[in-house]
Amino acid sequence: MRDKLNQYKHILLLLYFPFYLAVFRYLESITPEHLNIISSPLDKFIPFVPVFIIPYLFWFVYIAVPGIYFLFCEKEVFCRLMYFGMIGMTVFLLVSWVYPNGLAIRPESFADDNIFTQLTRYVYSVDTSTNVLPSIHVFNSVGIYLAVKDSDILSRKKGICYASLIITVLIILSTMFVKQHSVVDVISGLLLSYVSYELIYGGRAVQIWNSFHMVKYRKNEGLKS
Repeated sequence: MRDKLNQYKHILLLLYFPFYLAVFRYLESITPEHLNIISSPLDKFIPFVPVFIIPYLFWFVYIAVPGIYFLFCEKEVFCRLMYFGMIGMTVFLLVSWVYPNGLAIRPESFADDNIFTQLTRYVYSVDTSTNVLPSIHVFNSVGIYLAVKDSDILSRKKGICYASLIITVLIILSTMFVKQHSVVDVISGLLLSYVSYELIYGGRAVQIWNSFHMVKYRKNEGLKS
């Protein structure tokens, strides 16, 4: 029984999601005294392209399916993916808390009425234009691509790697083309991805941890002497 528990204890990392969702819903429910509007001069040059609502919504599948695969088939990859995600999503919650933010770039009306604009209208109705910095759509999409490249199995399959890269790029573009995120959100999401990558995949977290313990050890040795 103990061996079974040790084999699947990485599943406990999923407990982060109830925490994240609870805090996110709380932040969405409160009305801040001042809302910082996120914008970039580049936003006005990016057209609204309704068809991009498809890759935008496909994000949910793109996050879930590989996540389930890694959960049951590649435990170490799953753990690194979770640590990566936990860093970025926690930073997102902190930013949303100390710097309430939102967008004012959504179109007020749609020129056409088709399945894509209807889906976009639905997304607008269930997802507010607040708490957008940095883009979690961007951050987690990059996280999945990095996990695919980190996988001993999937990284050997060029078709899967290329497909993952293409999907990631399409999702990133979709956040801007359906006016769910500003260029600022996207760039900050990419920068946060780089920092998290360095910490988890680049070994920076281990170096920082070892440095912390070395300082603590030296202080203890100094007290003994």
